[in-house]
Amino acid sequence: MTVYEREYRVDSRETDPWYNCRPSGVLGFLQEAATAAACALHASRDEMLDKYNAFWMLARVWYRLDEPLKWGDRLRIRTWHRGGRGASSYRDFDLFVNDAPVGEAVSLWVLANAQTHKLVRMAGIEEFQGTDGGALCKTRLLNKVRMPPDMTCAGTRSFRYSDLDVNGHVNNVRYADIVCDALHLERMGAERFVSSLQVGYQAECRVGETVDLTTGSDGGAQYVHGADGAGKTRFDAMLTLSDLAGKAP
Repeated sequence: MTVYEREYRVDSRETDPWYNCRPSGVLGFLQEAATAAACALHASRDEMLDKYNAFWMLARVWYRLDEPLKWGDRLRIRTWHRGGRGASSYRDFDLFVNDAPVGEAVSLWVLANAQTHKLVRMAGIEEFQGTDGGALCKTRLLNKVRMPPDMTCAGTRSFRYSDLDVNGHVNNVRYADIVCDALHLERMGAERFVSSLQVGYQAECRVGETVDLTTGSDGGAQYVHGADGAGKTRFDAMLTLSDLAGKAP
């Protein structure tokens, strides 16, 4: 069993007008923890390219918070993977502030061949054999987000330099900002916070490309769908807001 822990401080770069950590900040911390954990397993981006000619791709990510992370909080993230099955692997997270649990997260990853982009079966990755989280492993699966039937046009979004990562495409974290902007969370107010978010990454977005955004709601959840001009889905997301007086669903 391999469990990795790391502490982060929520600072002004992740904070919204109500001193809460923005969803993109939460995803950023999860991304950093996952990257560090992969390095500890000798399964970093460079090591996977050198040994298997493959690179990691995030397919879906979900998190839930019981309360918002605040400016100045010291967030401790505990993370582990569930082992490799087929062509994908789940990574789980527990989140703590002052040693008290405040939330959890799950991400789904795949390995793709660097030349063909065909998926690589995890059974052949020796670093993931016998190093899972054991009894800590969660049972939550990340199914595809289903959009409600009635969606409304929410404009377009073009991608630029500030959206890109080392792979040359839009960084996974940036999608959370796009989702929050499409839903106009500047109108959310201080009495509510984003208590859960799931993002599904269907196809890479690159600089110069534009996606059409649509939004909708159903059963208390907010939805955002991004598609290119040909109608191909690039990403989808589901977000939940909770009252500060209550608990996250």
